[in-house]
Amino acid sequence: MSAYRRAGIRMLHRLHFYAGVLVAPFLLVAAVTGALYALAPSIENVVYRDQLHTSETGQSQSLAAQVQAAQATLPDLSVSAVRPPADPGATTAVVFDDPTLGESVRRAVFVDPVTARTLGDLPVYGSAFALPVRQWLDHLHRDLHLGDVGRLYSELAASWLWVITLAGVALWCTRAARTKSRRRKTGRARTIGRHQTIGVWVAVGLLFLSATGLTWSTYAGEHVTELRSALNWSNPTTDTALSGAATTANAGGEHAEHGGAMSMSGDTSMSVAKVDAALALARSAGVGDGVEITLPADASTAFTVTEVRRAWQFSPDAAAVDPATDTVVSVNQFADWPVAAKLATWGIALHMGLLFGIANQIALFVLMLALITIIVLGYRSWYQRHGRRSRVGKAPTSGGLRDAPIGLVLVIIAVAVALGWFLPLLGWPLLAFVVVDAAAGLYRSRRTRHPTS
Repeated sequence: MSAYRRAGIRMLHRLHFYAGVLVAPFLLVAAVTGALYALAPSIENVVYRDQLHTSETGQSQSLAAQVQAAQATLPDLSVSAVRPPADPGATTAVVFDDPTLGESVRRAVFVDPVTARTLGDLPVYGSAFALPVRQWLDHLHRDLHLGDVGRLYSELAASWLWVITLAGVALWCTRAARTKSRRRKTGRARTIGRHQTIGVWVAVGLLFLSATGLTWSTYAGEHVTELRSALNWSNPTTDTALSGAATTANAGGEHAEHGGAMSMSGDTSMSVAKVDAALALARSAGVGDGVEITLPADASTAFTVTEVRRAWQFSPDAAAVDPATDTVVSVNQFADWPVAAKLATWGIALHMGLLFGIANQIALFVLMLALITIIVLGYRSWYQRHGRRSRVGKAPTSGGLRDAPIGLVLVIIAVAVALGWFLPLLGWPLLAFVVVDAAAGLYRSRRTRHPTS
């Protein structure tokens, strides 16, 4: 075995151990809250069934009539958008800008499309249209309801998850190459075997969650956004300008699912009567069912009709239309987006449990249970490594960095510095680990050579 390989395995083992021990509590919280959030779309469908569903059958009334019915319940607020029912038995959501609510939160009045009877109103969050239960679970998963400070926990977990996963897979490969015995494992060996087997099976899923989760993080997310912008990988916007005005509406930015609600301030009352014509124009331009119609707040802006995120919806097309002139102003087709923007859109929807409906949610829930099991088995294997005089498990042997060739050491330090800039909550702790591990190994080496009397 070469010096590079030997030193690399020792470093991976020690890194996987310490990262697992120190970061696993954050990952455990993320996994538990993530498991709950994975089922949130189905949970809210049950909790708010009286607002989301109707048993009335028959001819639907015009969208304008439904919006007017909703306006009667909230006369002091301005309508910003309308979501017609995408499926039979669903209700219409009329969205209002409410300055008393938080950032990216709007108020939706739910209307029976057959009777135009209002069924109540609820705050909705972001373009993903999360209702209160999903909002609460979302914030629990993202920041533990601690605001910006709490978001650091989720960024730390997402930053280290892929490192722990890849290190674990690499160690499994080296162990599998060395271990050829098929005799039944017991004790700590069995615990490690289960830990590794589950980890290898779900490694791709964990890497996916880490990559998509980082796009919402405070520091790494900002760098990801800047990188996508520099490479022209951002989600294209829909041109909504009339008469040469330079106004655009977001067709669903990379973070639109967790915020960035598409709303405009201003008087939209004159636009209500034209909402049915706007929807018809958008459909003639190829925009399908399951849409949000954004009302223009001034005469220089067109209506925007955008396909919203829902199960089995892979192409959020959008169109800007002007019913006054019976004109399709512009069309923003998902097929024309950069590949990276498409992948980001699908990845975010998949991460949120929206892309494949209930199947997506169950898969995420099972993945979170697997991660919880891996963490528990990892701690158990550490405990099982304790000696007779200690109830705390031993750490892997240090000195891998000290004994490594200088070229490998320089590469590790350079990678840590680069990651420190792009992923601060990974890079700087990694650099600190390298320094401390090297110092600890050097200290133990000197004590071995010069024992005190």
